[in-house]
Amino acid sequence: MAIYGKKAAIEDGNDNIFWTTMSDLLLGLAIIFMTLFVLAMTGFTQETVELQQNQMKASEQLADRLKEADIDAEVDKLTGNVKISDLELFDVGSYTLSAKGKAYLDKFVPIYIDTLFSNPSLYENVVNIVVQGHTDSQMFQGLKTPEEQFAKNMELSLLRANAVENYMFKTKYNPQYGEQLRKMIVVEGRSFSEPVLTADGQEDYAKSRRVELKLRVKAKSISRMFGLNYGGD
Repeated sequence: MAIYGKKAAIEDGNDNIFWTTMSDLLLGLAIIFMTLFVLAMTGFTQETVELQQNQMKASEQLADRLKEADIDAEVDKLTGNVKISDLELFDVGSYTLSAKGKAYLDKFVPIYIDTLFSNPSLYENVVNIVVQGHTDSQMFQGLKTPEEQFAKNMELSLLRANAVENYMFKTKYNPQYGEQLRKMIVVEGRSFSEPVLTADGQEDYAKSRRVELKLRVKAKSISRMFGLNYGGD
C-alpha cells in the first residue's frame, strides 16, 4: 500500500506540473492578446482624435469664411453643423429652388466645397457627401393615413435634396474638385422622421423643413457627420 501511495503521489505531481505549464501558457497568450488589443485600440483612438481635430479646424475655418463673405449662418464648431435661419430655399409645398435660395447656394457652395477639399486629412476619410432632405410633420390635404402622409413627405424631401444637389454643380466652385464631388455626393430623403424640437419638446416646423449636407466618414474613423442645415419651407 505504501508503494501504491507513493506512485499515486508521483502521478499527481506530474498532473500538477502539466496543468501549471498549461496555465502559464494560457496566461502568456492572454497577455499577448491584451497587449495587441491595447495597441490596436490606441492606434484607433489616435486616428479618431486626429480626425475630430481636423473636423473642428474645418468647422472653424468654414465659420470664419462664411462670416467674411457676409453669409448669415450659425456654425457648430464642434460638430460642423451649420444652421441657416429664415432662408426660403423653396416655396411652400414646392421642390423648385427660389431665387433667394439659388443666390444663397451660389455664395455658400464654393466656400463649403473648398473648405472640405482643401483639407486632405479630412476629405480622404470621407466616403460620401450626403445631401439630405427633411420636412415637417404637417399634413397634406386629401391624404388620410399616416403612411400616405409619410410617403408624400418622403417624396418632397427627396425632390428638394435632389434640387439642391443639382444646383450645387451649377455654382462656381473650384473645378479641380469636381471629380471628387461627383464620386462622393449622394441624395437622401428623410420625410418628417427627424424633426427639430423646441426646448419644451414640441416640433419646430420652420427648422424641421430643411436640407442637410453631411459627411459620411470611413468606419475606422468616426460616425459623427459634418453637416449643413438649411432652413426652408
